[in-house]
Amino acid sequence: MDRLRNDIWIWGHDAGCHHEPRFAVWKIPGTNKMGPVEGAAYLGIENCCRVVFNGKPAPPFDSESEKLTSFRHVVWSALGDATSRRNNGGMDDLDEVIRQAEKFPNVTGCILDDLFVQAERSARVSPERMREMADRLHHAVRPLDLWIVYYAGLLDIDYRSWLDAADVISFWSWNSRDLAQAEKNLLRIIDMTPGKKHYAGCYLYNYGDCREITDAEMDFQLDLYLRFWKEKKIDGIIVCSNTIADTGVHAVDIFRKWIAAWGDETR
Repeated sequence: MDRLRNDIWIWGHDAGCHHEPRFAVWKIPGTNKMGPVEGAAYLGIENCCRVVFNGKPAPPFDSESEKLTSFRHVVWSALGDATSRRNNGGMDDLDEVIRQAEKFPNVTGCILDDLFVQAERSARVSPERMREMADRLHHAVRPLDLWIVYYAGLLDIDYRSWLDAADVISFWSWNSRDLAQAEKNLLRIIDMTPGKKHYAGCYLYNYGDCREITDAEMDFQLDLYLRFWKEKKIDGIIVCSNTIADTGVHAVDIFRKWIAAWGDETR
């Protein structure tokens, strides 16, 4: 029997990285001192997607993995966000992720962030390379899953070859327009990718529209993702992020009350 809390993950970035000057366009209030471990504890989350952002952290990941040993499961990025340019041109961190799995038993997979380049209808990694990555992960010290990030804005581009190579698809609604269509869009990606695991991305801040997410938007996505989880349409939820957890935005309070009420729900 699955317990909801066991299927919720934090999207883990370095503390303060979303407040760096180059990202001021997001207009995130307050300050952020909570890293992935502190943010997850505050939010009541037990699993972590530890993702490179703006090139940080850089390998080796050992010191960071040491901090993550309290998590039930950890998925490390082999491809950081779009500003992590050291991961472009075939310079992914797959070898390092596999090495972390050999050292830390709670490392259970590898994620490719910002894999797709919507404006160019292309990707940062070829389908062939993804298949190679998946094969190496599946034959590592223990079988590891290959996760990818997929946005609602990509639905009308033919990325089937990339989707086919993944084990786990995390689906994200970047702005309020996409979030309003989240139920339809989630059902669409689930139908497009039978046999895959699916996770719904849950933002605590509206990065796409550069503002706080409204209470109504937060309630909408939490209600939807809970219903889809209970109906076994999705395998879990990923919450973005520790970088918002201590900034004072109201969505954090809504999430903490929600997980306190529903975290022990089973299906």
